[in-house]
Amino acid sequence: MRKAELLKVFVASASAISLAACSGSGGGETTAAPETTTAAQTTEAETESEETGAAEQAQGPVTYEGKGSGYGGELNLKVTIDGDTITELELGEHHETNVVMDRAFPVIRDRILENNTPVVDSVTAATFSSYGVKAAVADAMAQAGLEVEDITMATAGPEKEAETLEDVTADIVVVGGGPSGLAAAITAKQTKEDVNVIVVEKMDILSGNGKFDMNFYDLINSEAQKAAGNEQWTVNQVENFIEAKSSAGDSPERVKVWAEQENVLDAWLRDMGVNLDYNYGAMNHMAKEDQYAGEVIQAGMEECARDLGIDIRTGTKGLDLIMEDGRCTGVTVENNDNESYGIKAQYTIIATGGFCSSKELLGEYAPGYEVFNTSNQMGTTGDFVKVFEKNGFKLEHMDNVRLFPNIIVPRRDLTGGADLSLLVNKEGARFISENAGGLELGNSIQAQPDGAVFSITDKTGYDSFYRIRKHVGLGYYSQGETLAELAEALGIDGAGLEAAVAEFNAAAEAGTEDALLEAVPSRQLDAQGPYYGVRIEAANHMTKGGVSCNENAQVLYEDGTVVEGLYASGEVTWQSGGYSQSVSFGRVAGEQAALNLK
Repeated sequence: MRKAELLKVFVASASAISLAACSGSGGGETTAAPETTTAAQTTEAETESEETGAAEQAQGPVTYEGKGSGYGGELNLKVTIDGDTITELELGEHHETNVVMDRAFPVIRDRILENNTPVVDSVTAATFSSYGVKAAVADAMAQAGLEVEDITMATAGPEKEAETLEDVTADIVVVGGGPSGLAAAITAKQTKEDVNVIVVEKMDILSGNGKFDMNFYDLINSEAQKAAGNEQWTVNQVENFIEAKSSAGDSPERVKVWAEQENVLDAWLRDMGVNLDYNYGAMNHMAKEDQYAGEVIQAGMEECARDLGIDIRTGTKGLDLIMEDGRCTGVTVENNDNESYGIKAQYTIIATGGFCSSKELLGEYAPGYEVFNTSNQMGTTGDFVKVFEKNGFKLEHMDNVRLFPNIIVPRRDLTGGADLSLLVNKEGARFISENAGGLELGNSIQAQPDGAVFSITDKTGYDSFYRIRKHVGLGYYSQGETLAELAEALGIDGAGLEAAVAEFNAAAEAGTEDALLEAVPSRQLDAQGPYYGVRIEAANHMTKGGVSCNENAQVLYEDGTVVEGLYASGEVTWQSGGYSQSVSFGRVAGEQAALNLK
């Protein structure tokens, strides 16, 4: 109940008590003499009452400062309430990842305003951030004297009754709104302007894991490479690329198409206002020396897709393929409103990503990897793997998983990349070669006491790689002017750490082989601080195996013949590369589908 309403109840109760005390109940009881009220007193009381009512009405909307706790810590929200209606939400200071919050906040804001309550569904792929916003709204409502239920991570809107809708039609339907799916949809529209393209994405926000990526690699013939004088990848670059990738595992035909796509990718991105101006060796690119590539690439593709009028349906999951006489004629979907329907299309493009987030599928196809967490986004659940199997499509290299050696605990951000970093356990001791990788490294980390392992670097390492500098600036790393101070900040054994570093540095100084590296260390850890450290774990970053496709991105049956009407691109397919290869074959799929429309 609001404060003003409590005041009205109090006044009304007091008046009732006064009247009861002044009224007689008969039987010889003495009645109090009636009070005399003058005209002036009456006028004064009426005026005061009118002023109070006018003040209450004039109060109107009030803005409260609500607080919640998101993925990165405290989140502040300005919540405007008029009476019992939430009229506006304005995001204040917070520590959420911008590439998530910029996409998720408009969605959760609209849900709360539309339903006038924070008891709504969270934005998928932004669960913690959604919780922070909903908790902040609840805090503001409590300040306003409004009732609201306790907000938890499980708080959701009312369950919706299942409904089957009529099928819809499109020329091309793309399942998956990550880097590859967006590239496919955009290229289809650019190939044939009047093509009707629908993109469905099961998460409430687009761009998959691409929006987090620092590096756009395998890019050739870029303006940044030309400016850097990187002739290997700007002169005879296609031939050089084909030679470099000849043993990567893709077919020669796919490698050739891949090279041709990478050769024009920089120009394609620049046409939509996406400039990757920092080339740091070979084919690696960032937007700028201090700006990740993924955030600008994905923002640019999302804007371009909207400008082209592509029908994008988020919160809509692909369920199954529609197959008729061996040809794919569309896909069945289900949305957040529990509505299911079919999308009939001449061509279907599957770009749903891998299965890093499915421990069940990892255990089945890549035993040993299911014990690790993932650095990939929560949508990588391999939704179409069993659909592919059911229809007799060819799957390749399903046991091939990229295990990233260093993600921050508990944040899951990829880290590392310094020119030198040492791995130590709680005792401060090194336990494995820092050059190790894969299951050997992952299992070794998990075998340490409490599974606690820390990556240690120095000022030289800090200066050598932007990702380290960014994470230190964000406060993810502990710091110390001495190794003892760093050990205390990390909660590990200082004497053990000092001994491990001394042994490593002695080998480097003497030019002798390090016992764990089985090589001579490239350099010593700095003799003076500052030093930096963070707890890390190894995690599944991407699954490399998937459905088999030819050079035109057409899906293949187990016997190698083409599945008519069906394309696939990105991590859902077998591909030896990653981010830029996903975009490249997304473009191939979109172009081929548009060109073959009847």
